[in-house]
Amino acid sequence: MIDELAGRRLSVDLLVRELGNWRTSSASGPAYQGLADGLRMLIVDGRIPIGAQLPSERALADALRVSRTTVTAAYNQMSEDGYLHARRGARSTTAIPTTSPVGFEPGPVTVNLAAATLSAPAAVTSRAFAEAAAEVTPYLHDIGVELVGVPPLREALAERYSARGLPTHPDEILVTTGALHAIGLILATYTQPGDRALVEQPTYHGALSAMASRGVRPVPVGMTPDGWELDAVDAAVRQLAPTLAYFIPDNHNPTGLTLPPEGRNRLAQIISDTRTRTIIDETITDMWLDEQVPAPFAAAMTSRRDLVLTVGSMSKSFWGGLRIGWIRAERATLATIAALRPSIDMGTAIVEQLAAARLLGYEDEVLPERREILRGRRALLFTLLDEHLPDWHPLPGTGGLSMWVRLPVPMSTALSAAASRMGLEIPPGPRFGVDGSLERYIRLPYTLPDDQLTEAVEVLARAWRSVTGATGSEPYAVVV
Repeated sequence: MIDELAGRRLSVDLLVRELGNWRTSSASGPAYQGLADGLRMLIVDGRIPIGAQLPSERALADALRVSRTTVTAAYNQMSEDGYLHARRGARSTTAIPTTSPVGFEPGPVTVNLAAATLSAPAAVTSRAFAEAAAEVTPYLHDIGVELVGVPPLREALAERYSARGLPTHPDEILVTTGALHAIGLILATYTQPGDRALVEQPTYHGALSAMASRGVRPVPVGMTPDGWELDAVDAAVRQLAPTLAYFIPDNHNPTGLTLPPEGRNRLAQIISDTRTRTIIDETITDMWLDEQVPAPFAAAMTSRRDLVLTVGSMSKSFWGGLRIGWIRAERATLATIAALRPSIDMGTAIVEQLAAARLLGYEDEVLPERREILRGRRALLFTLLDEHLPDWHPLPGTGGLSMWVRLPVPMSTALSAAASRMGLEIPPGPRFGVDGSLERYIRLPYTLPDDQLTEAVEVLARAWRSVTGATGSEPYAVVV
């Protein structure tokens, strides 16, 4: 995400980097349309802040090595569509249209492949909330502010970690309003603007956005189709001395890969040796499909356990509407975060915490069924891709809620823009990275019901044909 809030002027070099291979959009249309699509997707994805000043037409034309006419036409198109406010004598500023822009009305299909999450197990969730409502009375006699979380939930989470192989006391749990809130609290406590944070590439785009909002500079270390390059991680940490690192070792978002025990031991050693404070995101830990994940990563820390802060959430395992997350860390670490928290928020809703505690008690009833649903939908997605997009290559993830797919040509942003015009929302590959790369990849969740998933892939195939100029049997009409 570009976050140059000083003067709200976007650096032309950073903008060019984020645009990536925007030219592929023009394979079946004018160049200015491809540029307008690329800029629009950056705004929609949140990688360009609303109200930011775009570079001058001349500066952007020079940086992109295109004619000024192309940039002028792209800016005009964005202005007509409501994504740009143009003012005489001043730079144009980014915007979100208040009405549907001409040429971008959704088609007959309105399917969302942007969110990778399941609907709730309705009966069990309703039961948990009913029980929580009956248990809330004692809390009504206090002010209702819980900066660390209610005891029933912290106890349930501690027992859960202990059962998984990481002995945990309730005092080592701090409850938050979702995992992203937990990440934000950690960033607010331990980073300053300009600090570096080591991240995997690709990675969870929400974490990247949280870093950008703090002015933290993410430093990417690329993953291979087989997983983590720990030699590269070691070298990057030692050379760059990041203030913080962020990893998703279980059912990684978006690849679905899990770091094996030997890799966990190696990464734990790197963290200890370099004294790098590290966020371990376990949000998708429960969603293993082929093989159960190892013990929590923090269990591999034989020394310097204070360096690891584990983040978890109820959203992926149970329901996205239950905004309950947590941080599992050493007591002194949590005390530091809790001391800062009142300047950010005043705790997490109590009824939701009690409902979460109840739901954790039903996990043996809920989670196996949800994994089975995901296995079936993943199998369907493989079949649909083989039928409609046989040249796409899913990476061999073993769990999670989505698959990371390699495209035959680097046209992810163009594909996302075309799909959006057809009524299908899907983020482009660069959204999951730092430097505008990943144009050869796209994330496909398999969380939608079968009929919606089928419809989504059919639209995606039409969008792909529209940007490549291919019919399915013809070669791709694109120069890269």
